[in-house]
Amino acid sequence: MVQRITYRRRLSYNTRSNRRKITRTPGGRLVFQYLKKRPSVPKCPMTGIKLKGIKPTRPSERSRLSLRHKKVFRAYGGVLSHKAVREKIIRAFLIEEQKIVMKVLKAQGKAGKE
Repeated sequence: MVQRITYRRRLSYNTRSNRRKITRTPGGRLVFQYLKKRPSVPKCPMTGIKLKGIKPTRPSERSRLSLRHKKVFRAYGGVLSHKAVREKIIRAFLIEEQKIVMKVLKAQGKAGKE
């Protein structure tokens, strides 16, 4: 006769958070083992690339990790990808250059009038 497997948890719906695996115990009983969701590496919000050097974990689990597993030691490490940081630096540099050029042109315009 086939053994009837009883639920250990109240939630009986077949959802992503309630995945089960039937396992045989050393005593020969069949029981459910509840599977956790697969951990994933966080992605960069600007480029969508998976962040390098960060341990794949669930968000709740990530808070308990040590700092070296959560971030990379550079500006915006663990938040933005290397490409996004580089783009941000270049953009900031070009904006500053543009301000300097505008200032120089303004000074030349005044000098030309006099």
